Amino acid sequence: MSSNTDFFEQVWEVVRQIPPGKVTSYGAIASFLGHPRSARTVGYAMNASHQQNDVPAHRVVNRNGLLSGKMHFSSPTEMEERLLQEGLTIQENQIVDFEKHFWNPEELFK
Repeated sequence: MSSNTDFFEQVWEVVRQIPPGKVTSYGAIASFLGHPRSARTVGYAMNASHQQNDVPAHRVVNRNGLLSGKMHFSSPTEMEERLLQEGLTIQENQIVDFEKHFWNPEELFK
């Protein structure tokens, strides 16, 4: 893998493509970028993305639809609030009907 900076930029570019009202997972992004074992590094990129104004990091969750990155936002409720504004329903820090709202990065090639 190239440097983390290059990988982070690639992650952010994928995340910028997630449509409003949709979410994807750290693992789906890692797999799409050809590094299926790098979901944790995608998480690091999401944490670092808060310095980028145009990366909708709130749309990236864990493989079960849990808001596992919420502690990295400016407030503990910001991630959930932003997803609620996009029409998603959250219960106990998890997206309701996760499969219905899941966006696969492979859709970039459809």
